[in-house]
Amino acid sequence: MADKENVKVSDYLQDELIFLRADFKTSEDLFKGIDAVAKAKGYVTGDFLPKIIKRESTFPTGLQLEKRGVAIPHTDADTIKKEFVSVIVNNSPICFKRMDDPNEEVNAKVVFVLGLNKPHAQLEMLQALMSIIQDDSLVSGIENAVNNSDVYKFLSN
Repeated sequence: MADKENVKVSDYLQDELIFLRADFKTSEDLFKGIDAVAKAKGYVTGDFLPKIIKRESTFPTGLQLEKRGVAIPHTDADTIKKEFVSVIVNNSPICFKRMDDPNEEVNAKVVFVLGLNKPHAQLEMLQALMSIIQDDSLVSGIENAVNNSDVYKFLSN
């Protein structure tokens, strides 16, 4: 079993999939934006968009933290050609259903879209991300990032 400490979120970041000061209006709008770039750059198959939309509606990924909301959408490994973690910092919060209570909503300005295709990779990445997002200073740093280098810095812990 792999040690979760070996999974580094920063190893999966791709500059073209980091969106700072984005202006997506809805989660579906965000998914379309990620899909357009990820498909053009060869990260995902044509099934990525419909599958991530369906999975998010069936298994919501919004998390309410102490001071803010985040979301960690992901989908089936068979839609991923090259692994990635996309980081989106939106100008205004996007509504996601809560992971722990799908009847409740969370407003997320910071969204991590996981594109992973190896067995157990999603669980290990989720564990690594959870340790990051539980540190409000790191999430705040990502939210206020000026450039991609800032995002790498905060996700390299």
